[in-house]
Amino acid sequence: MRDELMVTLWQSWAERGSRLGPEEWARPTRLPGWSVHALFAHVAPAPEMFAQLRGALVQEPAAVTSGAEIIRNYNRPGEVAHTAADQVAEHARQVADQTPPGVLLRRFAVEGPKALAELGDVPLSSVVAHPLLGTVTFGALGEVAVLEATVHLLDLIAAIGGPPPPGAAVQAARDLLAAVPDSVAFIEAATGRTTAPVLPVLR
Repeated sequence: MRDELMVTLWQSWAERGSRLGPEEWARPTRLPGWSVHALFAHVAPAPEMFAQLRGALVQEPAAVTSGAEIIRNYNRPGEVAHTAADQVAEHARQVADQTPPGVLLRRFAVEGPKALAELGDVPLSSVVAHPLLGTVTFGALGEVAVLEATVHLLDLIAAIGGPPPPGAAVQAARDLLAAVPDSVAFIEAATGRTTAPVLPVLR
């Protein structure tokens, strides 16, 4: 189901991108400094990334076992979501400058799904060495990948219009984000019992 949802999201990106003209590719998004082209470049799967994942599998316990833990780690004050945001944006712009739309669309429609299928034998509980997290489960990385593709798909829709994201992806993203803050704090804020800040949980 995890792989099917990821492929469904990629197909949605590919279908939307295939209908865009040059002006729409250059259109700014609600992310400051990000064009539609840069958004596609940031989210497009890179086949070599999947090969690196297989090579990073280790026989060790996982320090991080859920997507919510990954988001908490990344979004703490002074951590990568804050310190590397400008570099991430610049890298997306550079990749967009160097990569034509057709190449990006092929990654979404063909290369990404093929590479992901080749990892179909890797259990979600498998452990991957990670440069920032130490060790993390393969399934946790997949949860965050679905979240990122969904959140940025909403950014894309805000820029160019189009139908909503796949319902299953929206539900998965919602559930993951709701799992990030302290559960009691989230319940109290969601029910109006407190005005203590809980959101946002993701930069």
